[in-house]
Amino acid sequence: MDAKVNVHGDCDARFARVRDAFVANFAEHGEVGAAVSVTIDGRRVIDLWGGFADQDRTRPWTRDTLVNVWSTTKGLCAMCAHRLADQGKLDLDAPVAKYWPEFAAGGKATIPVSALLNHRAGLAAIRAPLKHEDLFNWDKVTTELARQEPWWPPGSRHGYHAITFGWLVGEVVRRISGKGLGAYFRDEIANPLGADAHIGIGPEFDARVADILYAPAPKPGERNIFADIAGNPSSVGYAALFNPPTMFSQETTNSRDWRAAEIPGANGHANARALARIYGALARGGEVDGAKIFGLPEIERCYIEQSYGPDAVLPLTTRFGLGFMLSQPGAMMGPNPRAFGHPGAGGSIGFADPDAKIGFGYVMNQMGNEPLLDPRPARLIEALYASL
Repeated sequence: MDAKVNVHGDCDARFARVRDAFVANFAEHGEVGAAVSVTIDGRRVIDLWGGFADQDRTRPWTRDTLVNVWSTTKGLCAMCAHRLADQGKLDLDAPVAKYWPEFAAGGKATIPVSALLNHRAGLAAIRAPLKHEDLFNWDKVTTELARQEPWWPPGSRHGYHAITFGWLVGEVVRRISGKGLGAYFRDEIANPLGADAHIGIGPEFDARVADILYAPAPKPGERNIFADIAGNPSSVGYAALFNPPTMFSQETTNSRDWRAAEIPGANGHANARALARIYGALARGGEVDGAKIFGLPEIERCYIEQSYGPDAVLPLTTRFGLGFMLSQPGAMMGPNPRAFGHPGAGGSIGFADPDAKIGFGYVMNQMGNEPLLDPRPARLIEALYASL
C-alpha cells in the first residue's frame, strides 16, 4: 500500500478506482484519518484504512480504530425497531403510547411509531432548557419528551429529529425489550454479525477511539447551515442542536461522558467494516452467514419514501423512509433507487443497496461542513459504482 498516505488494508483489483479515490482524499481533500469498507452479496471486497486518529498525527489509524459516527447511528437505531417489528413485537402503525403510556401527554396520544422514524412526529427538540449533564441522563430526556407538546401538528410536515430521534425510538425499544437501546443493538444485531459497532462504550475502548476534529470555519461566501441555525435562537432548529448549548462542542463529543452514554441519534462508535457488514446483510435480504437482522417486508419499509421536501428543522430538503435517509439530488447513495442508509455530521455514512447487494461504510475523524453527503464519501461511492 502507499506509505506516503499511510493507507492499509485490502482492495480487490476490480475496485482499484476506490482505493485511488481513498488515497486522493488524503492528498487533496483534507482527510486526517478514515476507513472505507464494502461488501457485495456478503463478501468483503474493500477494506481500507489510513491516516491518524488524532489532531497531532501521533496515533496511526489502525484496522480496529473506532470513531464517533454521529447520525450514522440513527440507521443502527432504526434497525432495532425494525427487528422488533419483524418479530411481531412492535406495530409501527400503532400509537407510541401503546408501548410508552406517558407519551400520550401533550396531545400525543395518537402519534404512531412510524412518525418517530420518518421525522413527522413534531418532536425534533426538547423544549425545556437542559443542563450539560442532562444530555447523558436517559430518564431526564425521555421524561421531557413524553410530557411536552409537539412543535408542529404531527404528520403535517417533516423535520429532522437530529438528537431526539434516538431517545424516542430507543425508549420504544426499551419499553418492549426491557433493554436499553445500546444493549439491544449489541445483543441482537452487532454481536450476531460480529460487527464492531457500539452505542455507549466503556473506558476499555478509549485507546482505539479516534478524536473527532471539528470542521474548519467556512470560507468567505461558503454556506454553513449550522451557522444559519445558530443565528436564529427562537427556532426549533436551534433547540434541536443547542439544547444544552454544550451538545456539539468538541470537548463534549471527545469526552468519556459522551462515549459512555446511550445517545442513539448521534453517539454510535464504529468502524467502516462494521457498517458495511451490517448494511451488507440488509442488502442481501436481511441475513448473512446465518445471522438475520430482519426480513424482506421490513427492508421494503426502509426504502419506501415517507417524507420528502423542505425540512421543518434544517434549512434544506430531506428525504426519508422509515428510519433511513434516501437518495436525493446532491446526496446520492449510488444510482439504484432502493438504496437506504444514513449519513452522519461531518461525513460518515453507511448504506445498503439491495439492487447491487452492496453494503457500504465510510468513517472519518476530520469533519466537513456538508450537511448531507460529504464530497469524500461521494467520490468513493462514484468510484465504486464506476467499477461494477
